[in-house]
Amino acid sequence: MSISVFDILHPLLLQHLRNMEVWLDKIEQHCQQQSVEPGVYLSARLHPEMFEFRRQLQIACDHAKGAMARLTGSELPTYPDNEQTTSELKQRIQKTSAFVTSFQRGDFTGAEERTIQLTYPWQTYDFNGLTYLHYWVLPNFLFHVNMAYAILRQAGLNIGKVDYLGPVPA
Repeated sequence: MSISVFDILHPLLLQHLRNMEVWLDKIEQHCQQQSVEPGVYLSARLHPEMFEFRRQLQIACDHAKGAMARLTGSELPTYPDNEQTTSELKQRIQKTSAFVTSFQRGDFTGAEERTIQLTYPWQTYDFNGLTYLHYWVLPNFLFHVNMAYAILRQAGLNIGKVDYLGPVPA
């Protein structure tokens, strides 16, 4: 049995998108019990020069949808980065999850060799699909998920490694 880009990417993205949605539920529950405004957590950051929790989730969603679109040669949806509440962030995650689940294994035929170019003000990156997956998508997506988790831990939300990993599929 060979493993496709779909097999590597699809379940990983969905697992962590679900986990982030659960974290938002935990923020809501905690804030309700402790009479704290959710904005305290949404605007929390590890360091003044790092993005806040809200932005870490937005960027993680951007990497998830970007990976699916670029690796399949599909149109990349754009979302305005205007979420201010846990409900709005959940909607963004759900929209991203729906986009991820709209793809099937066959959509990734040839993804390993697909030419992908990312242009930023500081540099243009040229990848084949497999290099893009290994050296751009996975590290960037997981970085922003990790930072969001670390922000919540540092801010005192009662979450642990199990909340980061989420349920293990059978």
